[in-house]
Amino acid sequence: MAEEACCTCARLLSSISPQYDEKTEKPISQDRRLECCGRLICGNCIQDNPRFATYCPFCQVTSAPSPLPQGLRDPPAYSPPQSPKPQHASPASPNQDLPPSYTSLDSHPPAPEKATSQPFEDVLHFLNPSQDTIQSLSLRYNVPANAIRKTNSLYADNLLSARRTILIPGEFYKGGVSLSPRPLEGEEEELRKAKVRRWMVACKVSEYNLALIYLTQTAYDLDLAISAYKADEKWEKDNPLDQAANNSKGKNKAQQHNQGNKKKRFGIGGGITGQLS
Repeated sequence: MAEEACCTCARLLSSISPQYDEKTEKPISQDRRLECCGRLICGNCIQDNPRFATYCPFCQVTSAPSPLPQGLRDPPAYSPPQSPKPQHASPASPNQDLPPSYTSLDSHPPAPEKATSQPFEDVLHFLNPSQDTIQSLSLRYNVPANAIRKTNSLYADNLLSARRTILIPGEFYKGGVSLSPRPLEGEEEELRKAKVRRWMVACKVSEYNLALIYLTQTAYDLDLAISAYKADEKWEKDNPLDQAANNSKGKNKAQQHNQGNKKKRFGIGGGITGQLS
């Protein structure tokens, strides 16, 4: 005959050592035979969980009074029961009018979307030479690669390695937020340096301080700074200075004066050889 086991801890009753009271030296809890299903719960499980003294965890019933429903219940049906057809309901006639369409009820046509008066600004992206490429930037910002090349005047993809920043066209990217980490100098400083370099290239000037002067006076407005330099350059061409001519005349007079002094001092010859002759 197979040995019985506890239905909660699944241990054989012969291998379970009962717990004894220190004073009376009797078992603290006795094994309980469940009346509903005939299973057996050991005294140690009843001692650990006193609820098992009156409750069956398999049949979910208790011998003590409880406000909870007793016994297992069948789960609800997946499909709701069909409701009986009311008596006053009559079958629809084939000549009954159909309900109106949704388009006929909508008297107000949808308002057209307002066109944005101000275009989105280009976003400055700080390049990472080891990761960023034209294709990766196109996928990251969801912008066509040709649009990135056109905005930054990149005629070849290998020119990207010589740059620190690149502009993402706002015409295609509406987010307005750069997806690259900010450098230590900040985005505004990088924008200023980029405008300085573009001004130097447009005006064909290699002096960095001169570029800073024009851009500072125009509050870093690139187009205004370029037009101001072109206007100054045109004015210098229309109004040339005679300083170079005056300098050459002054040098000639000084040379003639020095030669006259030498002649007076050393004679007609202007030196020792002249005096001896």
